Amino acid sequence: MKIATFNINGIKARINALTDWLAETQPDVALLQEIKTVDQGFPRQHFEDMGYNVETHGMKSFNGVAILSKLPLEDVTRGLPGDDSDEQARWIEATVMGDQHAVRLCGLYLPNGNPRPGPKFDYKLAWMERMYARAQQLMADEMPAMMAGDYNIIPQAIDAARPEAWREDALFHPDSRAAYRRILNLGFTEAFRTRNPAPEQYSFWDYQAGAWNKNDGIRIDHLLLTPQAADLLKDCQIDKEYRGREKPSDHVPVWVELAA
Repeated sequence: MKIATFNINGIKARINALTDWLAETQPDVALLQEIKTVDQGFPRQHFEDMGYNVETHGMKSFNGVAILSKLPLEDVTRGLPGDDSDEQARWIEATVMGDQHAVRLCGLYLPNGNPRPGPKFDYKLAWMERMYARAQQLMADEMPAMMAGDYNIIPQAIDAARPEAWREDALFHPDSRAAYRRILNLGFTEAFRTRNPAPEQYSFWDYQAGAWNKNDGIRIDHLLLTPQAADLLKDCQIDKEYRGREKPSDHVPVWVELAA
């Protein structure tokens, strides 16, 4: 089972790039972030014609997450529990049915948190506290599960080409990183670093200042596995080349292969 996360930075602007990637790499499941459309505006039929089941949790112009799956999806839920007043579309869950195992998938678009300090950073940390509570529940369920998406967290200095440039940014702030580690320390496996310990491996390059050509990137798209899912891990890689394609997202896909 090949499962990918991909912040596409606007489904309408990136439909060709997304279609090419799906056709060329054939993931079984794609967890998408920043679709930037209401549910009714998502080009569902296009992806259904490609063989995908489509589930979305969108909102107008901002945020929005989706799941595309060639495999059956069950028990789809939308929204991160813990705050009924939160209207931002940043979380979607479903159970995907593999040949050997069912896997609970949580697709997420974690708040950026800038400018910091301020209400946006406070919202980020409060959102991560709710995510911690959901992560505890996933652990208690003792089934293969994964929380994957754009975390807007640079976990370590090795995950940025120029870590000094991010010292005061919400993505690299000690409070953000501590909240991320707190979740990880529940017993999750960070799939990419398990397979790829080397430096200079990124999933995001800004559109400004020639960042892509300089490889001035950061790694902020992560896949966290429960122990039951980690036992099924076969590989995890970044599809870096797609950043150099026509009209790319500023992120690239990151994928895992599970023996599920």
